[in-house]
Amino acid sequence: MQLIDTHTHIYLPEFDRDRDEAISRAVQTGVVKLLMPNIDLESVGKMLSVETRYPGICYPMIGFHPTSVKENPEPELEKILSFADDHKFYAIGEIGIDMYWDQSRLKEQISIFKKQVAFALKVNLPVVIHSRNSFGEIFEALSEFIGSGIKGVFHAFTGSYTEAEKAIGIGFRLGIGGIITFRNSGLGQIVKEAGIENVILETDSPYLAPVPFRGKRNESSYICIINDKIADIFGLSKEEAAAITFKNSVQLFGI
Repeated sequence: MQLIDTHTHIYLPEFDRDRDEAISRAVQTGVVKLLMPNIDLESVGKMLSVETRYPGICYPMIGFHPTSVKENPEPELEKILSFADDHKFYAIGEIGIDMYWDQSRLKEQISIFKKQVAFALKVNLPVVIHSRNSFGEIFEALSEFIGSGIKGVFHAFTGSYTEAEKAIGIGFRLGIGGIITFRNSGLGQIVKEAGIENVILETDSPYLAPVPFRGKRNESSYICIINDKIADIFGLSKEEAAAITFKNSVQLFGI
């Protein structure tokens, strides 16, 4: 059985003391590929150093996270995207709009998001969208790109079935992580209605650890717990569920 963690911040300081061990645990449990979303200009070097240390296992994305967008963000965005001139990335992410932590930079977030979507289309890469408390704003921003061939994933999806259906309809998959194991999340039924063919698995480690590790540091080896939950929801074996989401991930990211 092979699995892919399509969203892990394994390069962050939370893993500085045991990064080798965490990646080893993931590989030993069948997690053969780890995709790393970028955050800002400072994080690029750290992410790429992890890729260098774990070739064929850790794959980088490039992007400007919405919570990192401050006043006059264009120069930083330009520097971040310039890394794509001479380095291979597998997605433009993590990008989007965040209306949970800070709404004061909404205008800047929308502008930076649209510029990164346009860049993704230019370089023919999928986008990884952060949409916390912002589905309406995200869909409105994406409206001008519909029909352009845009594709990607709504990371850490927690929306309604209507929002899932809308995302799928414009070329996106649903990134499902530890939240699906939380009691009363309601996400299981939404995912079941959306269909496993539209699902990819992620941890968002070190954040959002699944039950029974909720509240502790998350890591890629826990993707097995999420896969088990998906298998249960769809009435499949663990191997069958893993094979489907693995294929979905490979197709989306070209890995």
